[in-house]
Amino acid sequence: MTARFTDRTVVVTGAGSGMGRAEALALAAEGAEVWVADLNGDSARTVSDEIVRRGGAATPYPMNVAEPEEWQRLAEALDVLHGLVNNAGISFRHGIAATGVEDWRRVMDVNLSSVFYGMKFLAPALARAGNAAIVNVSSIAGMLGYFSAAYGTSKWGVRGLTKVGALEFAGDGIRVNSVHPGLVDTPLLRSGEDRFVTESLRAVPSRRVAAPQEVAAAVLFLLSDEASYVSGTELVVDGGLVSGGIYHRLTTDLSE
Repeated sequence: MTARFTDRTVVVTGAGSGMGRAEALALAAEGAEVWVADLNGDSARTVSDEIVRRGGAATPYPMNVAEPEEWQRLAEALDVLHGLVNNAGISFRHGIAATGVEDWRRVMDVNLSSVFYGMKFLAPALARAGNAAIVNVSSIAGMLGYFSAAYGTSKWGVRGLTKVGALEFAGDGIRVNSVHPGLVDTPLLRSGEDRFVTESLRAVPSRRVAAPQEVAAAVLFLLSDEASYVSGTELVVDGGLVSGGIYHRLTTDLSE
């Protein structure tokens, strides 16, 4: 396989586990120097060590993505940056009435404000690359009506902010796209009741959850030169869930 990211530096947030870990490992395997950013410093170091053992280059970077000062600190540590993956996120599966004000703020800070901070503070380093890309990890919850007030709203916000970035940074040679995973086999998905996953799978035409590596492949495509004319778009990785909508669930139920 061609090393698409040789001599390129990429920051991945939430890279200590789940999709972020898969993205970091895949980027390093294709030649990138990866800054493994995660709130859990031990997890960041574990993934970085794994990359190095495999012959890659990585820098563990403990950070709270919800704090703008930490993004500023990261920006000062970087000269030229070729890619940014705003992957960090948290889940919160409650509606409006059951969502506390502090819960709302916490989800928005991690899922949405961090994306804004990442693009704002790292844009100069990305511009210096002359040919850079940002991938913001949203969700299918940002593609349709979703029962979780804070989570769904944050992911719609990521989708919209991505389009703003695509317009604003095009002149600096920076492409900005969003990825919208469906059900992915990560600790975040399993953080709720197993029944949520079981019932949700009934609406997925592919009848399975995605592996984190499948989402990572989509992220790497958008970061690569293969997507050199792709900006401001959404790449949905969901096994057909959004396309099928309620009708797939209905026909599945009727056939049983």
